[in-house]
Amino acid sequence: MKKTALLINNRKREGDAMNLHPGVSLGRYKVESLIAAGGMGEIYRARDTRLDRKVALKVLVPGVAMDADRLARFAQEARTTALLNHPNVVGIYDVGVHDGLPYVVSELLDGETLRVRLGRGLLPLRAAIGHAVEIAHGLVAAHEAGIVHRDLKPENIFVTVEGPLKILDFGLARCRKETLGLPHQDSSKSTQPGTILGTVGYMSPEQVRGAATDARSDIFSFGVVLYEMIAGVAPFHGDSAVETLHAILKDDVPALPPHPRCPRELERVIRHCLEKHPAARFQSARDLRFVLEVMAECRVRAEPRSLRSVARWWGLRASIFASF
Repeated sequence: MKKTALLINNRKREGDAMNLHPGVSLGRYKVESLIAAGGMGEIYRARDTRLDRKVALKVLVPGVAMDADRLARFAQEARTTALLNHPNVVGIYDVGVHDGLPYVVSELLDGETLRVRLGRGLLPLRAAIGHAVEIAHGLVAAHEAGIVHRDLKPENIFVTVEGPLKILDFGLARCRKETLGLPHQDSSKSTQPGTILGTVGYMSPEQVRGAATDARSDIFSFGVVLYEMIAGVAPFHGDSAVETLHAILKDDVPALPPHPRCPRELERVIRHCLEKHPAARFQSARDLRFVLEVMAECRVRAEPRSLRSVARWWGLRASIFASF
């Protein structure tokens, strides 16, 4: 029996994570070290022996691999992400199964998740706006391909050391049937009306209600992330998951803490993203991206003066915020 099969069978009996050892090969991919482990799988630094390049190897843990629903989600994540060839979305190289072990191969990223970065303290305002612009770019690409992420949060946003920010984990994404080339819409439980799908604290009101979602749901989640980048905490939270979900449905957006360099217009952008009703939000990530790009450019030109002193911003302000 192969080395990988022996290790996997042992871990199945133990009911534990796999922790594949360095030197183990899955197909043409040779494991070098463990990067991260989660409830569904483990991510390894590996080498593509055919192309001689470093890659990230995401492997389902054996217990999850035997769960049909989770296996379907894993396959959809790979297939959906592979459709998006964009600098702000993690790139997928390959997908396969080795000795009964499903895996996805993606580009190897050097950096940290936005969650880890926020754990060290607030971002500088310029960095927060810059990250927001890049996230918006990734969302535009996804939405125009008919893909709604549905789980946008700091854990699924990766800040690279040198290079563009990346959106990760399209495992909960909803796609138009023609996007995936399917004869009918996916009928898995995760796409059925009435199912609450997402991460508590980052779900849109329509997700909380189990209603239909579209690109505007991602815009709400984007607003939560942007608020957290500025304030250090998410806007909706309670002592329990139920209280947090209730806050998303009913509570007003808390005022941002005083920030000497945070323009009032940025808070208005965030509030517009966080409208309870989808029709009241930005109607596309493209519109949101435009507003943020103008704001980012004005900050570069305005330093160290206030953003409000920039004539171009005042000239655009009326048209940009007319619908707020």
